[in-house]
Amino acid sequence: MADYIIVGAGSAGCVLAARLSEDPGVQVTVIEAGAPDTAPEIHIPAALGKLFQSKWDWDYLTDPEPGLDFRRRYLPRGRMLGGSSSMNAMIYIRGNPADYDQWAAAGATGWGWLDVVPYFLRAEDNERGASDLHGAGGPLTVSDSRSRHALMDAFLEAAQQAGLKPNDDFNGPEQDGVGYYQLTQRNGMRCSAAVAYLHPAMARPNLEVITDALCTRILFDGNRAVGVEYERANELVQVRADREVILSAGTYNSPQLLMLSGIGVAAELRAYGIQPRANLPVGENLQDHVHVSIGYLTDTDTLLTAETSDNIALLQKDGRGPLTSNIGEAGGFFHSQDGLAAPDCQIHAAPVMFIDEGLGLPTDHAFVFGAAVLKPASRGKIFLRSLLPTAKPHIVHGYFTDPADRETMIRALGVLAGIAAQPALAAHRRAAMRVPASDSDADLWEFIKRECQTLYHPTSTCAIGSVVDPQLRVLGLEALRVADASVMPTVIRGNTNAPTIMIAEKAADLIRSG
Repeated sequence: MADYIIVGAGSAGCVLAARLSEDPGVQVTVIEAGAPDTAPEIHIPAALGKLFQSKWDWDYLTDPEPGLDFRRRYLPRGRMLGGSSSMNAMIYIRGNPADYDQWAAAGATGWGWLDVVPYFLRAEDNERGASDLHGAGGPLTVSDSRSRHALMDAFLEAAQQAGLKPNDDFNGPEQDGVGYYQLTQRNGMRCSAAVAYLHPAMARPNLEVITDALCTRILFDGNRAVGVEYERANELVQVRADREVILSAGTYNSPQLLMLSGIGVAAELRAYGIQPRANLPVGENLQDHVHVSIGYLTDTDTLLTAETSDNIALLQKDGRGPLTSNIGEAGGFFHSQDGLAAPDCQIHAAPVMFIDEGLGLPTDHAFVFGAAVLKPASRGKIFLRSLLPTAKPHIVHGYFTDPADRETMIRALGVLAGIAAQPALAAHRRAAMRVPASDSDADLWEFIKRECQTLYHPTSTCAIGSVVDPQLRVLGLEALRVADASVMPTVIRGNTNAPTIMIAEKAADLIRSG
């Protein structure tokens, strides 16, 4: 018997496990479908792409996307301790204050910018030190990049030549501009939520971490969640929670587990033969940042040749060098049109041939940079494939199903083309590799449909206000909460790992206060 059961040891679950087990008087059990985070590729920053479609990856795929001429898109998610924080690009972005104030204005009481800032500060250990907007001494190490490739210097110079202003802190007073991203790295290695939170806590006798265990359903006594069932080594095991069950399985898996347990759109559940326990729009409202890159071949050495014995030794000895690269080293935020209160596009640039959704084999020296739509109007949905918990859910992101997103991305490609044409990049461009056929809207749109990919930021399938209340309690049920990126009412303007950690930090306080 545990006091708290946490389903998922990802970005949020690791935080909750560490914070709730700080009280020696409570017993915390964490159940993770994946394995311990033992692979070297998890911890070497530049090796993140090697984890794609491996045993460390849930390896999801969208259904045929109606906005992309029914193409499908690859959706990597971390399946190990640390979850996707163990295979992401480590970029530390909080989002824009307007994001959180919009949440609060729409009914997410207690989630405005001034409400959430203390939890960002609590989590953070920024190597630049403490300030009004940064924390020091928290579990999560935030550091400047130790790679800073020459191609990225040229990209940033070109972006400024194209009219974008420099910004050395996207989590500072202003989000707009371009620069190098700060990263969740410690001494040049990945600082995942598992490294930051879970591993230091695992020596506590009141914390149990169960790996390689897939949760199959939530157990109920009436309307009260009393435990979970999981499958491990071909055996079904039930574990009971005296206080609460907390789902931190992520934007795809938390709604799947809710639906398997009778919580979702009642008519759809009945179609699967599931007796509805609560009629809630679980799995609806799916949002993501869709991203499109352009790329050029170059005669400048790139990360293609980074994995040398000298660079391995440099990483091991000094924690620096090209193997510390997070791939998307540089970038920034911009407005694609006048009159916007906050940026609507984000750039990521990489000094390597990152193509075909990260699955293409780099065969030559190349660099890429792309833009993402930050506040998409399009919405998607997650729903069950079958009653088998091991069956991957249907995922339809709905990319570009709203014409507004198409128009934003066409404008963003114009900004990218302007950067590519600047003198600072001219010396590095050998030939075009992946670019639109022309600057006509028709050719740009064809390029977008062919080249777009996820930016790995799915959110909002168990949103505050529709599925959970502002205390993250599932509506109409007792002793059941969701705490992960799925509770975001809308996706924030930026990379979602830091906000997910913030959500879990705040959730820990909400849980402890009852």
